[in-house]
Amino acid sequence: MTASRIPADLPDHIQHYIDGSFVDSVDGDTFDVLDPVTNKTYTTAAAGKKADIELAVAAAKRAFDEGPWPRMLPRERSRVLHRIADIVESRDARLAELESYDSGLPIAQALGQARRAAENFRFFADLIVAQADDAFKVPGKQMNYVNRKPIGVAGLITPWNTPFMLESWKLGPALATGNTVVLKPAEFTPLSASLWAGIFEEAGLPRGVFNLVNGLGEDAGDALVKHPDVPLISFTGESRTGQIIFGNAAPFLKGLSMELGGKSPAVVFADADIEAAVDATIFGVFSLNGERCTAGARILVERSIYDDFVERYAAQAKRVKVGYPSDPATEVGALVHPEHYAKVMSYVEIGKTEGRLVAGGGRPAEFPEGNFVQPTVFADVSPDARIFQEEIFGPVVAITPFDSDEEALALANNTRYGLAAYIWTNDLKRAHNFAGAVEAGMVWLNSNNVRDLRTPFGGVKASGLGHEGGYRSIDFYTDQQSVHITLAAQSHNPTFGKN
Repeated sequence: MTASRIPADLPDHIQHYIDGSFVDSVDGDTFDVLDPVTNKTYTTAAAGKKADIELAVAAAKRAFDEGPWPRMLPRERSRVLHRIADIVESRDARLAELESYDSGLPIAQALGQARRAAENFRFFADLIVAQADDAFKVPGKQMNYVNRKPIGVAGLITPWNTPFMLESWKLGPALATGNTVVLKPAEFTPLSASLWAGIFEEAGLPRGVFNLVNGLGEDAGDALVKHPDVPLISFTGESRTGQIIFGNAAPFLKGLSMELGGKSPAVVFADADIEAAVDATIFGVFSLNGERCTAGARILVERSIYDDFVERYAAQAKRVKVGYPSDPATEVGALVHPEHYAKVMSYVEIGKTEGRLVAGGGRPAEFPEGNFVQPTVFADVSPDARIFQEEIFGPVVAITPFDSDEEALALANNTRYGLAAYIWTNDLKRAHNFAGAVEAGMVWLNSNNVRDLRTPFGGVKASGLGHEGGYRSIDFYTDQQSVHITLAAQSHNPTFGKN
């Protein structure tokens, strides 16, 4: 077995980045950062609190009110974003190495996420230059057009699964539109976020435009949400945390974009390409260690092919390679943190009472320590089971049979979540009708989760509030001002009080 590799030049300590300088917390507090393979502390990070957030917001507000960034032409900002993308691309191997070590993601998948981070910046760099805003004319009478303006300081709160890529997904449009930012990365995975400061400095981003405060959600995250000078909050994370943020932001009437949890269905009809459906649904729940919001963690299979599907699926799940995150052959690495590992394993035990275990179900024998979980498959799962209803966020899947299109739709919609759905059928009419009826913000037909950055990303029900991606991100990070001009030689105005 390939030994786990430790990256060279790991930092002894991770600091905040505020107003162009690396700094420790005002009170000097720190927290430990663990390696998911051994669960040993490999570094410490500054633990930000309200005082640190206040310094970061003040720097960002000063850069917005007095600095050049919001006043640059879109082309000028675009050039900086393209330089950021170039730098990220040139360092993709190092970024992937650090991300894999810090989060437990397989190195091959972490490399793909690093490259996606570069593409996110490049996409929004192009979009703000090509962007066209609405203009409406009433011939001979009136002209109406729309101005877009950056809003101010954007508070960005990001999760620990694919952290660097998901940070770029928020940083790209927030910066492209001329805002300044305060980033609060997840406390489990602060390592890759610490690289943004050097990348931005090298690319020429003005001082104070980007600020980063590490810390716990209940401390740094809470202070950022409640700060009166932060009009925008973009959050990705658990639905429960999203509810807290919603309540805390309400008194300030902040703009909110929240991509929350999911328990996405993958619906496989009898006329589907079974081999393709098995491949895609294996990847859809076990890639990224199962720690993905769009995972198709509930597989609904038409009864006439159910037994065959379960047999094929279980056999393939048993062949998924669990290994050290640094091994290029690894398909499932180590879960991010012992707390999360304990949560996932508790659901595995619950599943043994709620379904028929057909693959996995424990820790791989060859990994006696660390946060390793076998790809685990439960069949014959009832729709009222906890493993059917609740987000596990790990390499665990529930398979359930159905007998009709109507039952499949009812089962697909039978959770509080509504982020994604995957439909497998060769019946074109069924595919489109089912897609329109399923309660999900995103639907893939006969496809794995393939992203087009131009399309909206977000969910319904407990899976989120608002959408980002393409112009939806531009809309969120800008104020849209309508300007109306009279063109008539003599405008018609209602008159009061002349006689």
